[in-house]
Amino acid sequence: MSTLQTVCWVAGAALLFWVVGAYNRLVGLRSAIVRQFGPVDEQFRLRHALLHEQLETLAPMLGETGPSLDALNAACQQAEAACSHAKLRPGSTGAIASLRLAEEILNEARARLAAQLPAGVDAQELGTRLTATDTTLAFARRQFNDAVLEYNHAVNQFPTALIVSLFGFKAAGTL
Repeated sequence: MSTLQTVCWVAGAALLFWVVGAYNRLVGLRSAIVRQFGPVDEQFRLRHALLHEQLETLAPMLGETGPSLDALNAACQQAEAACSHAKLRPGSTGAIASLRLAEEILNEARARLAAQLPAGVDAQELGTRLTATDTTLAFARRQFNDAVLEYNHAVNQFPTALIVSLFGFKAAGTL
């Protein structure tokens, strides 16, 4: 075997090992996105259970603001459906975008209801657990977004970008 053949074999082996390493890194980063969505999903579910509890508590007290309660209930159901869809595909840009949009609608409905609460209703007591859950959810979302940003950075790096399309990796969406 000549020196040129040896150099070609070594270069081919190095390229093969690099491709395998880059692929494994992308798979690991994509798995981290799925792992980081677990706490986000858990906090969404907990918050939605608290919102339903709040709706049941407020419904008898707020007969005249029924449309606001109905809007909040519909927004909760929409957010739950979007969360279930995103749980199946946490790396999908479309699923995460629909969840982000559903969350914006839910937050608007919550703000409208809070603005319409009469003075006699103690919203402070009802909202304490929701505030704590919102804070924990924000932390879980930051961790998920960090995992997505790290994955997207790896997908867009020059040498790795060459194999991204070959194996079907796509950029993920942030919450």
